[in-house]
Formats: sequence, structure tokens, C-alpha cells
Amino acid sequence: MKIAIAQMNCMVGDIAGNTQQIIAYAAQAKQQGASLLLTPELSLCGYPPEDLLLRDDFLCACQDALHYLAQMLSDITVIVGHPHQSENHCYNAASVLQAGKVIATYHKHALPNYAVFDEKRYFAAGEKPLVFEHAGVKLGVLICADVWESQPAMLARQAGAELLLALNASPFHMEKQSTRVKQLQQRVEETGLAIIYANMVGGQDELVFDGASIVMNAQAEITQELPAFEACLSVVEFQHATPLKANIAQPLSIEASVYKALKLGLADYVNKNGFPGVVLGMSGGIDSALTLAVATDALGADRVHAVMMPSEFTADMSIHDAREMADTLGVAYSEIAIKALFEQYQQALAPQFADLPFDATEENLQARIRGMLLMALSNKFGSIVVTTGNKSEMAVGYCTLYGDMAGGFALLKDVPKTLVYRLCNYRNSLSHAIPQRIITRPPSAELRANQLDQDSLPPYEILDAIIEAYVEDDLSRSEIVALGHTQHDVNRVIKMIDRNEYKRRQSPVGVRITHRGFGKDRRYPITGKLADFWHTQFD
Repeated sequence: MKIAIAQMNCMVGDIAGNTQQIIAYAAQAKQQGASLLLTPELSLCGYPPEDLLLRDDFLCACQDALHYLAQMLSDITVIVGHPHQSENHCYNAASVLQAGKVIATYHKHALPNYAVFDEKRYFAAGEKPLVFEHAGVKLGVLICADVWESQPAMLARQAGAELLLALNASPFHMEKQSTRVKQLQQRVEETGLAIIYANMVGGQDELVFDGASIVMNAQAEITQELPAFEACLSVVEFQHATPLKANIAQPLSIEASVYKALKLGLADYVNKNGFPGVVLGMSGGIDSALTLAVATDALGADRVHAVMMPSEFTADMSIHDAREMADTLGVAYSEIAIKALFEQYQQALAPQFADLPFDATEENLQARIRGMLLMALSNKFGSIVVTTGNKSEMAVGYCTLYGDMAGGFALLKDVPKTLVYRLCNYRNSLSHAIPQRIITRPPSAELRANQLDQDSLPPYEILDAIIEAYVEDDLSRSEIVALGHTQHDVNRVIKMIDRNEYKRRQSPVGVRITHRGFGKDRRYPITGKLADFWHTQFD
């Protein structure tokens, strides 16, 4: 028996396009001798379809496409993920298409309702297993979160399954693959059955699906692993229900996996939404350098426009390094000085500001002038503005609304500053792209004379550790202090995080690479006392 895994890059709502992809993968699978094709979770409509699932016309279109697929794929068995409306309930389903018909449909049992998932909003939970026979082997069907719990796999085994097939749309975050492997090993050890874990690939708004589909034998050994972040088809060969050993993709370092996730997330956001390219502000700093490198690698130099907008506070080395990097990568490069514009704004505001001192107002004004210029270029030429701020800045509000936050996609939104440095060094290990001085010089917003980030923030090693503990791990103040941080640093950083929720709520979508990003999986109120509440009330 040969089973093909279609590691598909689906597009939400593109039912016709996804249908044609499945047909093409089925033809390729048949050419390679496979008699069954396994597609990812909700492959017919893309994942996550969100409130499209509340539309009857959308569900009807999915049902029509499913029957069309069955008719078109009469010479190979295909398992397709799709929403299924039945008796006033909607299910996250997988149907077996065989001999021109839908011969069986499985409803997902475990509906995740945490982090970026809210499936209980849309789906009813299934209760029954699905086991069908193919090539003399009884195959049990599961969907994604079903393999994170014991019962669905055990029900399939009790129903006679000899091999488990799991359709997945499991999004990436750092070290997610090792967690998946541990879960699959538990299911295999509990059931004694081999399993195929077929995962989706591609970018969908803030989510990136990394593929990295896995085949594991009944001894809980990986026998085959598909490459991460690549759409592909791979055939798994079996002796009855035992998978034979085949290619296992080389594991990726954290830096390599994050870099690939950023590339794929940006490329799919730009391409799936039909933008001709991207425009971004170059500062000569490390964040814009990494953004430029990723954008160029993701889209090609001919679709990237870097714009340097120097002010009176911009160091000569910043301009030189920006020019050098743009020249190295071969992207379009422009310089638009903002000194005269800044002076005009100051003159216009002089009657209002009178003799008030230079402060964050004038700093933010420069950032907003730059944001306005970038948005004008975007409007005129159609390219989307990619912002360059990182997670550390987003967390504590070290960013300007309608300034450096202005744009359509925040590439580094979930990338801490300390990881930015690691990614820059990783990118340069592939080929020279980023001038070394950009990496080694102290970071500065260059919005006033002799400014350094460390004037306003704790050292990034301390800042990022506190952000991770508070935002990603939900630790309390006392627990964070117990990790070795000073009470002063912890109180200061938490206060900045809490009071800047209003900024993050207005920020563009960006690639999620941690297990808790500033997006769907962290929903905090803007108005409220937040972390201060229990201290003021109960201490």
C-alpha cells in the first residue's frame, strides 16, 4: 500500500483554487503509485475560515465542491478536510472520497478553544470513530487536536483501526515540532498503531503553518518527515500497516525555522492579497535591516522598495549602512529627507507649544512624518508598507501610533529584540546581507540627539526575559522577581506592557512565532487596572 501526503498551501475562502490543488495532487499521487491521498484539515476551504463558517452560502459552496471532487477523483481514494453542516450543526469534518462518491465522513472530536483557536464558536464536537478499509488495511481517521487527547485514537483502535491517519492545520511556533512528536509518541504508545500526521503549510494572516508532516511506526519511531515550510507531496510505502523508512528532513535550528516562518508568512500575505510588492522604512538600524533581508528573500529584490528618511538626528553611519545594505541586496532604494518637513510642522505648532521643551511629542512627530511618506508611496504604487518594529517595542509601547506603526503588515511583531540579533547573524551565515556595524552598534531610534534605546528601556536581555515571563508564561510579579529580576525592573516593565494595550490593538497583523503573540491568542482589555488590581485590593 502507498499513501500520499499532500502538504498543501491552502487559501481561506478559495474553494475553487483549493479544489483544483487537490485534483492536481491526486493526479501526482496516482502517477507515483499511491492509491490514497491524505490532505490537511479543512483543505477544501482553508484554515481558519473564522466567521465564514457562520454563512450558509459558504457552507453550501463547500458541500458542492466536495461532491464535485468526488466525481472528479473516481480513480483514487482521497481524504478531504471540510466543514460539514448536518442537522443544524456545523462540524470540522474529513470525508473519504472513493469511486466517485463520499463513502464516509468523520467529525472532529476535540475542539481546541485556547491560544489562536476558537473552534467551539463554530463547530459541534463529533463522538463516533471512523474506520474504513483500504488495500486490506483498516484505517482510522483523526483531525488535528484529536491526536492531542487519548480518547479519539483509542476509539478508532477499538473500532478496528490498524493505522491512524490525522489531518492537521497545526500552526508554527518555536519548538512546536518537538511538542508534536511527543504527542504522537503518546498516541502510538497507547494504541500500538502507526500514524500519519499530515500538516498544512503556508501563511494565513498572523498564522504560519509549517508542514513538517510526520510518519511514525508502531514503535513510536519517526520513519518519514516532510520538509518544513514547503508545499509538497510525499508517498509513504507500507507493508500492511507498517510504514517503511524513507526520507527524514533535517531538523532546523530555532533561527532557521523562525526565519523561514517570517519569509513564508510575508510572502503569502503579500501574494495571496495581491500586492505587487512591499515598501519599508530603512533607518540604518537592526530591525529595519532584518525586515529588508526577509522581504528580499521572500519576494525577490525587484518587489522591495527601501526608503531612508534621514532627519537632523540621523547619524551619517546610518545613511551609509542603509545604502550599503540596499546595494548589497539589489533592492530599489530612495532617500527622502524629513528635516524641512519637520521644521514646517514645528513652525505650524509653535503658537500652540509656545516655550514648551522638546520631548516625546517632537520625537513622535518625526515618526509620523515618516509614516505618512511611506503610506503615500503605498497608495501611489500599490505596495504594502511593512513595519519594522519588534515584539519588545510593541510590548512596552516603544513605538509611535500612526508613525513607525503605520503600515499593513508588522513582520517582526512577535520577534523579541534579542532574537532579532540572532536572526541577523543567521542570515549573514547564509550569505552577506547585513552590514556588521548595524549588528554591533548600540540601538537608537535617532529621534533626538545622542539617543539610545537603553535611555528609556532596561537592557534588552532583561526586558525580553520579563516580557516572556509576563506575556507568554502568565507569571505574576512575585514569580518573575523569583527568577532573579529586580522588583524595580519587573514593576516598570509590567506597567509599560499594561498601559500600552491600546497601541497594540491598533497595530497591523504580523507573523506569530511564539506560543503567545500579540494577536488572537492574547486578548486583554484596554481599559482596566490589570496587573495592579490584586496588589492594590488584597496586599
